[in-house]
Amino acid sequence: MTRKTLLITTTVAALAMAFAPQALAQDAQGDGSAGASATDQGILIFTPDFFADQNPNTALDMVQRVPGFSVSDGDGGRGFEGAVGNILINGARPASKNDSGSSVLSRTLVAQVERIELIRGGAPGIDMQGYSVVVNVILKNESSRQTVINANATFFDGGRDVYGGSYQFTARDGDRTWGFTLSDGIGMSDSNGIGPATRRAADGTLLRQEDFYNDAYGGGSGIRGNYAAPLLGGKVDLTARYGVNDFHSFEQLTGTGTFRESRFDNDGTSGEFGAVYTRPLGARLSMETRFIHEFSDFDSVSTYNADMGGGPEPEQRFQSTGEASETIARSLVRFERSEALTFEGGGEIAYNRLDTEQAFSVGGTPVVLPSASVVVEETRGELFGKSTWRVSPTLSLESGLRLESSTISQSGDTENEKSFFFAKPRVQLSWTPMADTQVRARFEREVGQLDFGDFAASAELDSQNVLGGNADLEPEDRWISEVTFERRFWGDGIVSIGLRHDEIGNVIDRIPLAGGLSAVGNIGDGTLDQLSVNIIIPTDKAGISGGQFRFRNDWNSTEVTDPTTGEKRPISGVRARQPVISFAQDITTWRVNWSVAWIPVLGQATYDPDQTFAWKGSDYFELAAEYKPTDSLSIRAQVNLWDNFDTERTVYAGRTPPRPIAFIERREIDPRTFFSVRLRKTF
Repeated sequence: MTRKTLLITTTVAALAMAFAPQALAQDAQGDGSAGASATDQGILIFTPDFFADQNPNTALDMVQRVPGFSVSDGDGGRGFEGAVGNILINGARPASKNDSGSSVLSRTLVAQVERIELIRGGAPGIDMQGYSVVVNVILKNESSRQTVINANATFFDGGRDVYGGSYQFTARDGDRTWGFTLSDGIGMSDSNGIGPATRRAADGTLLRQEDFYNDAYGGGSGIRGNYAAPLLGGKVDLTARYGVNDFHSFEQLTGTGTFRESRFDNDGTSGEFGAVYTRPLGARLSMETRFIHEFSDFDSVSTYNADMGGGPEPEQRFQSTGEASETIARSLVRFERSEALTFEGGGEIAYNRLDTEQAFSVGGTPVVLPSASVVVEETRGELFGKSTWRVSPTLSLESGLRLESSTISQSGDTENEKSFFFAKPRVQLSWTPMADTQVRARFEREVGQLDFGDFAASAELDSQNVLGGNADLEPEDRWISEVTFERRFWGDGIVSIGLRHDEIGNVIDRIPLAGGLSAVGNIGDGTLDQLSVNIIIPTDKAGISGGQFRFRNDWNSTEVTDPTTGEKRPISGVRARQPVISFAQDITTWRVNWSVAWIPVLGQATYDPDQTFAWKGSDYFELAAEYKPTDSLSIRAQVNLWDNFDTERTVYAGRTPPRPIAFIERREIDPRTFFSVRLRKTF
């Protein structure tokens, strides 16, 4: 299907629903907001009794056990539309992008949950935000006081241990709620370890033999406040947060009389404020208005030092400081023409800014980089219209059209300004011939959000790669065709198979620059073909009570033309596969649930004009168990281990095809086994 055909199809579908006969709309009896009727096959309802055997403490524990649902808190991209997660609470998303649905549910006790709705393919009154499946957690309207205390620690075999915790308090008094969260989070990497490193010439001659060692750690402390109450005939939700964070990493390679070391240190602060006001405007008309402001600052330093037997080499140092912010105002009006037909229309405006300065030096001598000091600003506006039509109890159609216009300007070392316009149609058809079978088809255009950091210079000193900034970046866009078949069986059993094809324009990858530098840039058109499989098999019929066997995997095949060689290759950063095989069991008599997961293989590659870097891991195991001696106390322990994490860096001696290989460096890392413990108490 061409872009023009898809745009016309979406527009016609939206107009057809707008003028659909009232009688036809009233034939559909589904109610996708407060409570789904028995005839609404697209919505499955789970009451607290369904989760009783698992002894959950929080609403998040319940949602994580909903069959066929995986929690997503969004990609954190700029703007609101499409950047938030797949969890709704009482039909709406939280006031802030960073106060995710999972965060809200983690401080909501089980006693507050009335029911959980699993919405597949869309429902009137529900903003799917581009997801095919979402959950809507309906909370009770009653007075309560609740506290959740978490304490956690992760211990590395031969590495730095990290500790964290949180205190969460929430009070409810009918429609009014308030609370606060104190948190001390942790940052770490699960691929740190030791192992041999070798560098060989193209003919296999050994050039260098070294021992490798690395580690990484960090964290962040913050405070968040939340308040919600009736206001002027509607409801207002407010949230605010402020926090400080840091992250540190280093790696060392030592050989006979040689030494190499790279370090990275980052410190920063961040904060946000979010407000949502919702209000009915009539029996069938309602409005929602959002305001979000986020800000952050950062100060990072990367260094590289080496002594290859002839004395210390000049130190390489890359420093980056800056400030970033995003402000969003968004409003929509929702019209429920009937229980089966809903229209939404509205707009969003956003302003984004990054002010950053980089400095690169070798032995204290500055090295000039393209776009080392830049200010990037974006003003973006979007108009959107959506409609959800429950054509019959077994058939639903969701369609919409978003019109986006933006201007991105850059000042500092480089002066540039570009304007963009995108029409982003969406059509999703969901057919549920019976409660346990559903087929979903989706056609949509998605436009990616540019990473402002790519406009400025950056460095990967651990691989001796310095990137210049790129003032000519354009957003990547995708025309997506997708179909998914889902079959449920034996209560919790699921087989889901999805096929997807993306036509990608302006693929963002690595491009060559003059002076031996490279940058993040657009390299032309590409494709993605994906097969997704998700299988859950309850084991009760096999005599293993309370158990579930699971398998999931996405097989990805991508293709794009390399700007340096002119040859076809995969797109950087896309994993070809990452299968996960797991088993979990609830032993109710012991008040224990345990699980084991195995990832046989995972990895990905990055294709730079001067080098190709790839990593591959295998046999990653995770074993976890949680014991709940009382309804308000849980103790969870987990161990993670895997056999190997191998990296391969192929460095080329020139850019003219066929590129001669200067050397190939391999690291066979044995990642550290680590143990995690979490204690959670609820009041």
